[in-house]
Amino acid sequence: MLVQSDLAAHVTQSNPATKRSLWNRLWRWVFSLLTYFLLFSIGTVAALRWLPAPTSSFMLYRHYQDLHDNRTFQPIRYDWVSYENMSHHASRAVVASEDQHFFQHSGFDVEAIQKAIVANSKGKKIRGGSTISQQVAKNLFLTPSRSYIRKGVEAWFTFLIEQFWTKQRILEVYLNIAEFGDHLFGIDSASYHYFGVSAKKLTPSQAALLAATLPNPIIYHANKPSGYVIKRQRWILRQMKNLAG
Repeated sequence: MLVQSDLAAHVTQSNPATKRSLWNRLWRWVFSLLTYFLLFSIGTVAALRWLPAPTSSFMLYRHYQDLHDNRTFQPIRYDWVSYENMSHHASRAVVASEDQHFFQHSGFDVEAIQKAIVANSKGKKIRGGSTISQQVAKNLFLTPSRSYIRKGVEAWFTFLIEQFWTKQRILEVYLNIAEFGDHLFGIDSASYHYFGVSAKKLTPSQAALLAATLPNPIIYHANKPSGYVIKRQRWILRQMKNLAG
């Protein structure tokens, strides 16, 4: 009995030290993971300031969906094209459509976010307040899932993108990785697919039509535009003229 009592006392006394050791290991693991993430994110964003993006998280996610839903594998249609080889109507159309304060903000449009919060709190149609910079961060590094953690990571990548890239580079990457149809990514691939021309030869009407499908390119199609898409295209064309003026 004496031996058992001594052993129990020893275990009881050693528990606090064991717990501290476990917590120390956990914090070291968390700190290492955070350090690796910071180094990876900063290094990747810095490199993509000059290098074409070979793929994106959204492209890989489409492959995951094919596997998950047991669908026939479909290749991603994606061809990188430089900003100089894009029609200026393309960048003007997406700015007019997605983020008219793009050149004024530093990655986050506070006014748009506030409006989205108010609209959503009233139970109206869910609105987003994402800027083009945020959409680049999401499409390039994250998935369509929604959570506070994901939004936090998105904000971090948005901050890095705004720090390392120029506004022109942000538009260049956005237009290259934006989804314009099922397994169809990038303005050049979309231009050839829908209109039979390169991105450099897009007309204002064609650029506005492509931009009109961006809210949901799986449902909205530039080759078979619905009444909503046509209406949105006309609105984008008016906004493009206002921005040009």
